[in-house]
Amino acid sequence: KGMRTVQMTFEDNLVKSVDQAAKKLHTTRSAFARLALKEALRSLKIKQLEHQHRQGYQAHPAAREEVGVWEKEQAWGDE
Repeated sequence: KGMRTVQMTFEDNLVKSVDQAAKKLHTTRSAFARLALKEALRSLKIKQLEHQHRQGYQAHPAAREEVGVWEKEQAWGDE
């Protein structure tokens, strides 16, 4: 797992906030940024998969008989 040094430009107040958060978490600015970027990429992937899921159901909606059989199994806790 190689590392590469990259140069990025951020607003001063963002750098200050990142530095404060990194200090509070006892980590470095770089480690904090790596974690934040990984989380952002994970979140983006989830959003893309959810979008594909919605598109699939819009193109091919589930038939009543596909989901109706499970209605009796649902427990909503208010019964």
